Amino acid sequence: MAMVSVPVKELHVDIFKLMEEGTPLLTAGNREGVNTMTVSWGSLGTLWAVPACTVYVRPQRYTHQFMDANDYYTLSFFGPEYKAQMSLCGSKSGRDIDKIKECGFTLAFTEEGAPYFEEAEMVLVCKKMSSQNFDPAGFQEQRIHDKYTAGDFHTMYMGEVVTVLKKA
Repeated sequence: MAMVSVPVKELHVDIFKLMEEGTPLLTAGNREGVNTMTVSWGSLGTLWAVPACTVYVRPQRYTHQFMDANDYYTLSFFGPEYKAQMSLCGSKSGRDIDKIKECGFTLAFTEEGAPYFEEAEMVLVCKKMSSQNFDPAGFQEQRIHDKYTAGDFHTMYMGEVVTVLKKA
């Protein structure tokens, strides 16, 4: 089933349910190399008056280098029948295995060159606006400090949602 572009302003979803239950794949790269990983937290909303998507990636994750090196990233949302694939993409590193091949996904690229998967129900195509490393001096609660025993603070990537692709 083909993907069609939907105007970003016409996207009507429960953003809390989408990020919490949708278990999206964050994908970055280009035709020469790409990596994907399952993400279980992020945010959608507006930033500087534009539709925005924020994701967080630890520096040791293989996807981190692809996020840094490319202008676009995507979030691909799948149906519940892909639970095993989401688990694999969240537990294995693209340094060690070809996760896309292992999952049987079909890699596609937008006109801008952003990678996504044809099997997804919906894809958010994002153009990076900003990235910033977490600064532990800004943490207000000990429970947040406790998440970083190794000092591997996430990088926060903020992107403009430039395109929404949905199954036709």
